[in-house]
Amino acid sequence: MHFKWKYTTPTSEQDKAAKILGEKINMSPLLAQLLIRRGITTESAAKRFFRPQLADLLDPYLIRDMDIAVDRLNDAMGRKEHILVYGDYDVDGCTAVALVYKFLQRFYSSIDYYIPDRYDEGYGVSRKGIDYAHETGVKLIIILDCGIKAIEEIAYAKSLGIDFIICDHHVPDETMPEAVAILNPKRPDDTFPFKYLCGCGVGFKFMQAWAKNNGIPFTQLIPLLDLCAVAIAADIVPVEGENRILAFHGLKQLNQNPSVGLKAIIDICGLSGKEISMSDIIFKIGPRINASGRMENGKESVDLLVEKDFASAISLAQHINEYNEQRKDIDKQMTEEANHIVSRLESQGHKSSIVLYDENWKKGIIGIVASRLTEIYFRPTVVITKSTDELATGSARSVTGFDIYSAIKSCRDLLINFGGHTYAAGLTMKWDNVREFRRRFQEYVEQHIEPELTEATLNIDAVIDFKDITKKLHNDLKKFSPFGPGNPKPNFCTIGVYDYGTSKVVGRHQEHIKLELVDSKSSNVLNGIAFGQSGSARFIKSKRSFDIAYTIEDNVFKKNQVQLQIEDIRPSTAN
Repeated sequence: MHFKWKYTTPTSEQDKAAKILGEKINMSPLLAQLLIRRGITTESAAKRFFRPQLADLLDPYLIRDMDIAVDRLNDAMGRKEHILVYGDYDVDGCTAVALVYKFLQRFYSSIDYYIPDRYDEGYGVSRKGIDYAHETGVKLIIILDCGIKAIEEIAYAKSLGIDFIICDHHVPDETMPEAVAILNPKRPDDTFPFKYLCGCGVGFKFMQAWAKNNGIPFTQLIPLLDLCAVAIAADIVPVEGENRILAFHGLKQLNQNPSVGLKAIIDICGLSGKEISMSDIIFKIGPRINASGRMENGKESVDLLVEKDFASAISLAQHINEYNEQRKDIDKQMTEEANHIVSRLESQGHKSSIVLYDENWKKGIIGIVASRLTEIYFRPTVVITKSTDELATGSARSVTGFDIYSAIKSCRDLLINFGGHTYAAGLTMKWDNVREFRRRFQEYVEQHIEPELTEATLNIDAVIDFKDITKKLHNDLKKFSPFGPGNPKPNFCTIGVYDYGTSKVVGRHQEHIKLELVDSKSSNVLNGIAFGQSGSARFIKSKRSFDIAYTIEDNVFKKNQVQLQIEDIRPSTAN
């Protein structure tokens, strides 16, 4: 896969502004330019960016219904009602449930948690879950990372004398459930300044408000921030504003003093002693938390996240690690099957989107397959399987810049249920409607997507030479973290580099290239790794020059040295 490189040369005014800003914050004009590209143009804004302060978190009472939610929770505790914390079975939902349950349990004992079974109950609020709550004497359900569309289910709960407080971040419909309080920054009537909290983030704001109302010091919430960081990374929400503050301090907590459950996962996936990043959460911690919900029941992940005994936590972590290994095998098989179907469909038009369905695919894995296909083909993708004899369930993922939620909403008359946000969504329909859904969805995408959104594009932040890659530059770059949507890791480009003579193909299947490179303007030899790009090895060894796009990383094998993680390689135009 080769990318279209996109780079905008800074204007003379931007260069001048970067020089002035760089002098004020003791940073190179190159990195000051990166700040300006992120909309950070003043010394004070730069300081807030590099040193996010918990004191700058927004007042939780700015979220609509927050005062009502806090009052209802206080009433429940005062009347000694049984409370149920209910959440989705993905990372965001499980961490949200763990956060709210762990915090409230310190002050109130009549509280339990519940995660619906993906295969038996499906997504969101289920009648089975409500019946369980009724049978166990629950009077208040706090639901996290779902519930915004559960109109019928919440009406049913109300008929049984059960109230709901919804903490969600998915796009609401025109009509919302009859809950006591709905905490969701995406409500059209909500004026909370930051719209991109994850479900765990909304739960945290609820606990922040409740603690404030009850005179509990904010410091008692800080140990829960590791769960926020995990949710923010795994749910791929923008790492800016409120999320940047929560992620920054959550990573600090995760690295310095993680909760027992997360420490067990860190040990199991080989991250002990390493500085854990957002990338580690996305590729190692998150998949393990997700695995139990994908393979069996997500409650096992919450059991782990709230566990207080380390020996028990290690045992639970080993168990969900086994689920993750099983998930990988099924994921690989389903992705191969999906790729085979796509290759057959390539000649049949509809190049703007992918909709695949197979009644034998595992429901818990289709979201991963949709993500992989989107990454490979750069098209909005929906993967569908049978959930019952009559019903189908689907998972959708989008490319940057295209609102897949709106595309699905355009087919709502074919759907029983759907929900999500701009880049990820889920849906349920009758199996008989799948073909018509595919036709309508693909028609909508073709009419609304800009052609360039389906191209593999790599945004280049700066064109530099190897002599620019100093220890100070590398250390200053680290200050830009945590990275994610809204604050991507900077991509650099160097023109006219050469193989030093020692580059070689590596990997179990000889799929990667380990490089030693020099450029034409210095004698610096830099190490690099190009994952999955062994197809370029022959050209690299031909002694001709080439251009590279890359990020600058720590060399995990040589302390205090950098390594270039090479995203793309192309022949120099001078060749």
